[in-house]
Amino acid sequence: MTHPAFHPEFQAAPYWWDAAPPEDARDAPLPERADIAVIGSGFAGLSAALEAARGGADVVVLDGGPLGGGASSRSGGMVSSGQKLVLTAALADLPAAKQAAALEDSRATFEFLKALVAREGLDADLQLCGRFFGAFTSAHLDTLKRNAETLHARTGVTIRILSRDEQREEVGSAYFHGGFVVEDYGGVHPAKLNQALRGAARTAGARLFSHARVLGTERDGGGHQVTTERGTLRAAHVLFATNGYTDGASPWLRKRVLPVMSYQIATEMLPPGMMDRLIPRRRMVTDSRKELTYTRPSPDGTRILFGCRPRALDAAPERLALALRARMLRIWPELAPIRLTHAWGGFVAMTADRIPHIAEQDGVMHAAGCNGNGVALMTFLGWHAAQLMLGRTNRRAFFADIPFPAVPAPARGPWTVPLASAAYHLRDLAANPGEIMGERLGRPGRDATTPSSKEAQE
Repeated sequence: MTHPAFHPEFQAAPYWWDAAPPEDARDAPLPERADIAVIGSGFAGLSAALEAARGGADVVVLDGGPLGGGASSRSGGMVSSGQKLVLTAALADLPAAKQAAALEDSRATFEFLKALVAREGLDADLQLCGRFFGAFTSAHLDTLKRNAETLHARTGVTIRILSRDEQREEVGSAYFHGGFVVEDYGGVHPAKLNQALRGAARTAGARLFSHARVLGTERDGGGHQVTTERGTLRAAHVLFATNGYTDGASPWLRKRVLPVMSYQIATEMLPPGMMDRLIPRRRMVTDSRKELTYTRPSPDGTRILFGCRPRALDAAPERLALALRARMLRIWPELAPIRLTHAWGGFVAMTADRIPHIAEQDGVMHAAGCNGNGVALMTFLGWHAAQLMLGRTNRRAFFADIPFPAVPAPARGPWTVPLASAAYHLRDLAANPGEIMGERLGRPGRDATTPSSKEAQE
């Protein structure tokens, strides 16, 4: 890239892959049979493979591309429990008992991930650093306060509400209009977590195969025939854990998840002391826009990672990188002289009811629907799906005990996501036109208390 905002070594690839790249594992031929065939090598698939192999099953993991090349290693790596179920009111229409079960199991996902990392000794850069939720407008602050109170009451997480002046304890910027901090949340290095799960699954006895795209499955006596581009195998059980990368191999699941692309950028290493001004306590940071912004320090604290869906229409990551950068500079003008080293995208799986699901259809298990909150949830769902397939639990988690509705057919058309994204952009524009237009024009934010670009260079 020749634009001055790009570093000479800029890559249109995830920053995470520098430390833990996807893996080519196609040398060995596929086996003829297995107890369990797991389709997808993300957090859900690998967690399922680990649990099933630990239970003595012969497990095969199949991925259409390199292992760990999907959204699990492309995410922002933020870790929480079930705050989206509360903040999006996804549970509002459920009976009180179901709501309580949902929140109990949502809280359990975060605890499960922490326990898994500790038990297996996973090198995942897990940091329990908390998250700041920033108000995009002054009106949004009132909403965030109500959300914070609801979140505390329903999930028990530790909440601290901040005024606009107090927010500088968390974010060195006048961009937000206050917000709240959840102390109990954290972050991981998602590609390292995926890599570590691959290693743990193999150590437990699972066999992992890349570039083995599944073309379809069909009943075969008491089991299933799994047809791939590299051959066919028989399995007693099959789990689809393909999430936002679900294709025609599972028509049933494809009707139930809507893939939405989200994009991220990574800066070059910041000068000494800059991170102390931008995110003093090294929190995860998100905002209250309809088109959510999510940003964080890299696990080593040297870079800013910044994500959102900056335009209604998808495009190559390097083309959208400048739009992400414009939004980033509205928050931190001090970053103007800092160049970008990486830009990338990944598919998030949305569901009709905004709830993740484990579901069985025609003898095939499915775990999908992270709705942009997948690190802990999908890891938990894979583990629980393996337990259910092996009959190792008498309790079905909430996510496996409710119907999995299809996305209405008109909403599965090619223009659904762009139209929804455009509507979100318009709502953000109506809420705060000055900020949105500033981003469109590529103008840095105005904050007299942060150094100018020239001062930052000096």
